[in-house]
Amino acid sequence: MAASIDSVLTADRLPVVVIGAGPIGLAAAAHLVERGLEPLVLEAGPVAGSAVREWSHVRLFSTWGEVVDPAAEKLLAPTGWIRPDATAYPTGGDWAERYLQPLADVLGDKVRYGTTVTGVARAGRDRIVDAGRDEQPFTVHIQCADGREERITARAVIDASGTWSVPSPMGADGLPALGEKTAADRVSYRVPDLDDPAVRARYAGRRTAIVGSGASAFTALALLADLAKEEDGTHAVWILRRGIGAGTYGGGEADELPARGALGLRAKAAVEAGHASAVTGFRTEAVERDGDQLVLVAEDGRRLDPVDEVIVLTGLRPDLSFLSELRLGLDERLQAPTALAPLIDPNVHSCGTVYPHGVNELSHPEQGVYLVGMKSYGRAPTFLAMTGYEQVRSLSAALAGDREAAERVELTLPETGVCGGAGLFDEPDNTEQPGGGCCAAPSTLQIGIGTPATTSGGC
Repeated sequence: MAASIDSVLTADRLPVVVIGAGPIGLAAAAHLVERGLEPLVLEAGPVAGSAVREWSHVRLFSTWGEVVDPAAEKLLAPTGWIRPDATAYPTGGDWAERYLQPLADVLGDKVRYGTTVTGVARAGRDRIVDAGRDEQPFTVHIQCADGREERITARAVIDASGTWSVPSPMGADGLPALGEKTAADRVSYRVPDLDDPAVRARYAGRRTAIVGSGASAFTALALLADLAKEEDGTHAVWILRRGIGAGTYGGGEADELPARGALGLRAKAAVEAGHASAVTGFRTEAVERDGDQLVLVAEDGRRLDPVDEVIVLTGLRPDLSFLSELRLGLDERLQAPTALAPLIDPNVHSCGTVYPHGVNELSHPEQGVYLVGMKSYGRAPTFLAMTGYEQVRSLSAALAGDREAAERVELTLPETGVCGGAGLFDEPDNTEQPGGGCCAAPSTLQIGIGTPATTSGGC
């Protein structure tokens, strides 16, 4: 018995390792601190919110009031931190500089930068071994910026590493199209920042294919259409795997998120004005070189006229490679936790039909490991920051032994908006957006939590 007690005491002294110093990872650390637990946040980048900074020019559909975690604000308040106007809409850069970095600074040495997680396992147990598995702590294998390798022992692991690092490829079957990798110098997987002179020069006066049908694709179409008005020869070819129907451009003027509706209307206007041409029913199979240009080839044999550049905006997916020795319960389609997947399946749900969730929906056969934030949504296109904050509040309560609080819903979603997407770039007309907000990433989808809302929040 004494050995068992000693084992429990030792485990209690171990940190909870949080992977990723983005919005949800740092919120997890704040909630763990509030619960008297010791977090250790491991961030691969050199600063807090490294992934968010890569889309620093994009304005969120969420207001500041929806992207600041309550536990994090409690940590920041004694430092003299001033919360931004709750009704204003931050860019990714604003979010990182004015909130994420100050929060990481408060956490101090609880955050380690330049630290890449290369594997997570049970101490002394690969995924095959049953004996004594649940009693063993976790070992987190890391590689430091200077190449050194270390192992960290943890009582639990919260993976908030997101999906930003793994964009989906061009191929319609979910795998890279033939020739896609060799054409990497002409293929981008991000919405371009045309305020950057080098990026602007890449697309000005050129013919660019945009593959994708979500808000990120809308944004790219709108931006290239604006560029076409200033730079002769600029043209976008919009590649759609389906046809164009009533919902192709979103809700338009009827959209309860006006900025998103306006974005769809701008994409439509780009096509109607001739700055972009739409190619429907095109499922890319191959990318071929034609001198300095590229030719896209469809599964049905169709070949497009040559283009100079390709922008692939077909979604994101989780990197599960470093979790391969853990026993995860993941949905076979979305790669989201099994109990969560039916709540977020884009084949079924739309805005307002998904409801809040916590430890019960995020648990796996492997006790003590959790995927949170964008990572928990697997391949579902995007998610609400507020949802992630509720996730880590629930998990922190569960890890502290407060099951009642862990299973209690403490999130009320805005009536108008659990959907989201890539906001328009930093334009004066888009700085004030009425209605509910959304996501913490440039893509699109819907969300919710706990119990269905009695009101019919729409998209």
